[in-house]
Amino acid sequence: MPEGDTLYRTASVLRRLLAGRAVRAARGRPGGPSLGRLVGRQILAVEARGKHLLMGFAAGTDGAPALTLHTHLGLHGSWHRYRPGEPWRGGRQRAVAVLETDTSVAVCFDAPTVELIETRALPLHPVLAALGPDLLAAVPDTSAALGRLADPARAAMPIGEALLDQTALAGLGNVYRSEVCFVERVDPWTPVRALPAGTLERLVETGARLLLANRDDPRRTTVPDAIGGPAGTDLSRRRSARLWVYGRAGRPCHRCGALIRSATAGPLARRVYWCPACQASGPGGRAEASESARSGAARD
Repeated sequence: MPEGDTLYRTASVLRRLLAGRAVRAARGRPGGPSLGRLVGRQILAVEARGKHLLMGFAAGTDGAPALTLHTHLGLHGSWHRYRPGEPWRGGRQRAVAVLETDTSVAVCFDAPTVELIETRALPLHPVLAALGPDLLAAVPDTSAALGRLADPARAAMPIGEALLDQTALAGLGNVYRSEVCFVERVDPWTPVRALPAGTLERLVETGARLLLANRDDPRRTTVPDAIGGPAGTDLSRRRSARLWVYGRAGRPCHRCGALIRSATAGPLARRVYWCPACQASGPGGRAEASESARSGAARD
C-alpha cells in the first residue's frame, strides 16, 4: 500500500500538471461518482493528507458548490499522467477516475476509494476528519501525534500496530513501521503502555524524519548514509542496501548479523520485520502483545 511519502510525490506531480487548469473532460467507473460534474471547473489544489489524495475544484459557474475528489489507493491503486492522445499503460477497464485538461490526462487505476465531496463538508467526512496529524505536513504536529499514540485506548496495542493506526498519526505504512522500530531498537510487539514516553516520542520523530527524507525520491531508503541515522554503521560494502529490515526475513541484520525475522499481525495480516538481537523484547513485551496482535484494531 502506498505510504505517505509516495502520496506526497503523487500530489506534487499532479499539482504541477493540473493546478490552475480547467477540466475539459472527466469520467469515472460505472456506478461511481459522477465526475462529469467537474467539466469546466478549474483545479484549485492537489494535496496529500497521510495516505489520502485530495483534489480541489472551483465552484461551478451555475452556482454549484466547490467540490473535492478524494481517492485512497489501497493496495493496488495508482495515479498516472499522460499527454493527450498518449497510450495508457493500464487497461481502460481499470480506470476509476480520468481527468483531462488541454495539456494533460490524469488517470487513477484500481483505487478502491473514489468519491466526490462538497468541499465545505470535508471537516465532517468520517475518515478524513478522524485522521491523526500528518507527519508530512509542512510543520508536523508531533506532540499531537504522540498524545494520540499514548491514548489509553491503545495501551494494549503492540507498538508495531499502533504506528499503522492512521487515527493516531497519518502517513506511516507497513515499510516505515518496521524501519522506525528498528532504528529506535524497539520490539514491534511491545505494548504501547510498556514503552516510556521518551521512546514513543523518538518513534514519532523518527517516523516524521524518515518520511521527510524520502518524500522527494522514489528510491526509498532508511540507511544512515542517506538519512543520517544511527552512527557507527558501516554500509560501504552493501551499496545496494536501502532498508534495514523490511522485506529481509532470513537475511543477516546490517547492524549485528542476526537473521531478520518476520510475522503477520493485525486484522489485515500485514507482515512486520524485526531483528531479534537489535530489538530484544523488554519487560512485558512480546508474550503479552501476542494476543493483542492477533486481534488488533489498527486502521489503514
